[in-house]
Amino acid sequence: MKDDDYFMEQALLEAARAKEKGEVPVGAVLVADSKIFSRGFNSTLEKNDPTAHAEIVAIRKACELKSNYRIPDCDLYVTLEPCAMCLGAAVQARIRRLVFGALDPKAGAVESIMFFPFDRTNHHIEIKGGILAKECGQILKDFFEDKR
Repeated sequence: MKDDDYFMEQALLEAARAKEKGEVPVGAVLVADSKIFSRGFNSTLEKNDPTAHAEIVAIRKACELKSNYRIPDCDLYVTLEPCAMCLGAAVQARIRRLVFGALDPKAGAVESIMFFPFDRTNHHIEIKGGILAKECGQILKDFFEDKR
């Protein structure tokens, strides 16, 4: 069975694709049965869509492939701590497990600035953070340093 580091490395490849397109480099992969089921990277600029975060892109693709808006057999790997919108989408999709890399001190909804009220929802996601956090943070740091 492949491990969390492997799937986060795959999410980092998606983040690199976003960076190549001038997008904030965040990547995500959705995993089912220890295999990547769908991929996504930030594409808000390309699509002129504020909801086109990496997680949302990957979730939309997976739901289309499964012809279902619920994907409870999937684990979501994302390079950056999800925002409230993306965490909410993961709850609505019934994602089983969320694994993220770097913390997001500006918009993170898991532990940085917002705390998702799982005690009030009917679906709880297993969450694990800090996987390849240094690498996930570095691609963002490099991107923003290049912008300045």
